Amino acid sequence: MKLLQRFMRFFFHLLYHPLAFTYDLVAWAVSFGRWKDWVFGILPFIEGTRILELGHGPGHLQRLLLSRGWVAFGLDESTQMGRIAKRRLGESSRLTRGLAQSLPYPNEMFDCVVSTFPSEYIFDPRTLSEVRRVLRSRGRLVVLPAAFPKNLFLQWLYKVTGESPSNVEEFVQQRLRQPFAAANFRAEVKTIEVKSSTLMFVVAEKEEKQDVKEIT
Repeated sequence: MKLLQRFMRFFFHLLYHPLAFTYDLVAWAVSFGRWKDWVFGILPFIEGTRILELGHGPGHLQRLLLSRGWVAFGLDESTQMGRIAKRRLGESSRLTRGLAQSLPYPNEMFDCVVSTFPSEYIFDPRTLSEVRRVLRSRGRLVVLPAAFPKNLFLQWLYKVTGESPSNVEEFVQQRLRQPFAAANFRAEVKTIEVKSSTLMFVVAEKEEKQDVKEIT
């Protein structure tokens, strides 16, 4: 497992840095041409007007957010991705190179923070602490961690695990909610169907201290 994890990290490093120019092609291939549909599936969960995207990549979601009138900001660690996105967006972009674990924004600046297909940094307690800091009261964090071919993946998963659909889905949802709940977010896992695919979202609301006391 560790060998596979190291390989995947190396692969994504190449994809996001020296091979960033191939990102759209690779994403299109692995999603059978549905990548943009998957990414744009996050739109119904966005609230407010000031939106921060973590890991903006080549800038497709940024362009859509701007075209719909949102005040969109984007952050990415990759210099190469930043260049690609800026060429796509032009002077209208508000893109910054940086790390999600140390966001270069003031407190309570955003109504919503979004991230589509992020790597493991999104579950880092430092990332979630920073997201809480830059979100306004009752602000929302929306993450799209995974997408699956409809039915086929789930059927395979049920067969491999030997569990019922309800047991497997509850296990996956619980594992996804845990890091966000630990960071004082009220998190829900939601699924939607998009062109023969199942998208799984984590929708997490920033809890205030009084909310936490009431729950405990």
